[in-house]
Amino acid sequence: MVARTVTRKLIDEHLVSGEPIAGEEIALHIDQTLTQDATGTVVMQELEAIGLDRARTDVSVQYVDHNLLQADERNAEDHEFLRSAARRYGLWFSKPGNGVSHPTHMQRFGVPGATMAGSDSHTCAAGSLGMLAIGVGGLEVALAIAGEPLYVRMPEVWGVRLVGRLPDWVSAKDVVLEMLRRHGVDGGFGRVIEYHGPGLAGLSAMDRHVIANMGAELGATTTVFPSDAAVADFLRSEDRQGAFREITADPGALYDVTEEIDLSELEPLIARPSSPGNVVPVRECAGEPVGQVVVGSSANPGLRDFAVVAAMVDGRQTCDSVSFDVNPSSRQIFEDMTRMGATFQLIAAGARIHQAGCLGCIGMGQAPAAGQNSLRTFPRNFPGRSGTAEDAVWLCSPETAAAAALTGVITDPREFARDNHLTCPDLQLPAEASVNTAMLVAPLSAAEATEIELVKGSNISSLPDLSPLPDALDLPVLLVMGDNVSTDEISPAGARALPYRSNIPKLAEFTFTRVDENYPARAAEAGAHAVVAGNNYGQGSSREHAAITPRYLGLAMVIARSYARIHWQNLVNFGVLPLTFADPADHDRIQPGDVLHLKDLHSTLAASAELTVTCGDNDRAFTVTHQLSPRQIDTILAGGRIPQLAEQQRSG
Repeated sequence: MVARTVTRKLIDEHLVSGEPIAGEEIALHIDQTLTQDATGTVVMQELEAIGLDRARTDVSVQYVDHNLLQADERNAEDHEFLRSAARRYGLWFSKPGNGVSHPTHMQRFGVPGATMAGSDSHTCAAGSLGMLAIGVGGLEVALAIAGEPLYVRMPEVWGVRLVGRLPDWVSAKDVVLEMLRRHGVDGGFGRVIEYHGPGLAGLSAMDRHVIANMGAELGATTTVFPSDAAVADFLRSEDRQGAFREITADPGALYDVTEEIDLSELEPLIARPSSPGNVVPVRECAGEPVGQVVVGSSANPGLRDFAVVAAMVDGRQTCDSVSFDVNPSSRQIFEDMTRMGATFQLIAAGARIHQAGCLGCIGMGQAPAAGQNSLRTFPRNFPGRSGTAEDAVWLCSPETAAAAALTGVITDPREFARDNHLTCPDLQLPAEASVNTAMLVAPLSAAEATEIELVKGSNISSLPDLSPLPDALDLPVLLVMGDNVSTDEISPAGARALPYRSNIPKLAEFTFTRVDENYPARAAEAGAHAVVAGNNYGQGSSREHAAITPRYLGLAMVIARSYARIHWQNLVNFGVLPLTFADPADHDRIQPGDVLHLKDLHSTLAASAELTVTCGDNDRAFTVTHQLSPRQIDTILAGGRIPQLAEQQRSG
């Protein structure tokens, strides 16, 4: 029998259709789903639109962790809508303040060997337990909840062998920052990153969560770790030892791509503003003044990550120029912090303790002052994501964050330790977690669920009607953009925009405003139109609003040099034609205001992967390509997945 990787074992166990050959479309059975409030409201609207009776997965959980600020009625109304939808469709409901979805799911629901689809790009964090967990658009999660398989392109398996042990003052965040330093924000495109090797022995399950979480920043399909003794220890600490199952790569398993990291050679790293891929050693930035330090998020969610900060600041006072914020990642971890004394240590040092949730990671509060450096143990630092237009957000480890909070400048924690005669903390973490399920609401019985009515506040709109793709397109180009445009720039996060996540017409007013503040008005005037982009278009969040609101405003086609995986699929799901330049240089030959012409689309899309676009009145032509499967071509022609499903239901 052929020796298999962990990734291949998980795929083989869940393969519904297709050949597991790199680049080919495959369908996977999904065991679990994860939704959160920034994306879940649309998922629940989609469940209503497809007429679901009850969830058909083993476990589906709706978390409320992103939009926790309740400055007016909108977020509270959405939370009540989500609670009613969870009751109606048979989902677990995690109440506001219970915790960030990813670590909370890992603690209470993660199962080695299971598949999971999540409407959050950091769903890949569950790979820390030996799961195949893939972040996708909300519509794909809705279909998975309804029992449909998840369609993905079979990825290459990128084997990253870890050797050695992390030195003092270096932690798991530095491992994934090293990957980003080497490969940038699109280095994992079309790949699953599978970590293996003797270096794993020094990484706990929560350390692995840190690394798996930020596989999304590398553009990977997901990240996978083996389910081994570290996973068994974690599940035992959570009183869930019965969920353990050993899953490791077979001896001699071959990887499509290989890499090695000697953990003992790593040093503290930091991502400069404003990209997770802009990574340099902390020592190169030492002395830069800091105005804010925020500890927390799904990218550093473990008790150890808070405890090491508490130990470093214990008996000290943070710099008076620094706002020092701590966001516990789950109610349970907050309890453990308090039980071991870390909460008191943090408060005594000047920390502002916030509720368990994402908060500043999605720009919901904790917006930094303009022009001041903010160091965060977060996964992303895209421009403006923090809620401040002219922000300067840096991504770092808890050790680096604590050193900066104490000194008021970016400081290598090794230098801080030497200057203050500080030894690396020997953390005594509790062997058993403070298991807390009080804020997890179990699904109703099927009989009870049928009696539930969805509670819709005034801010919840219906999904827009989506028209089929015409056979010919004549589209003015409204935007020509460069590389690495993120979904935060397409449909902004933050406290101003995200409360309208259930109100598509209102949310559309924010579309592309970080690129061109006049885009919504120009789009409304133009009607059907196109935009042009560079490499890695749509990186970042999985929020499908970045496809829905442009589509609502008339976006019919995008031509880019390349796409981020999730956004490309979201465009397809909502009937926006995603095309790629055959010659990347053609990007620079298109100007805003040019009109692009395509004809005979209904026959050409199915017949060829190449199409000819003519530009302007002089019929200047260039070639574009598509990567659509026959199934996806049908979706595009129908105007999107929802009208396609509606037509299928009408035709029986």
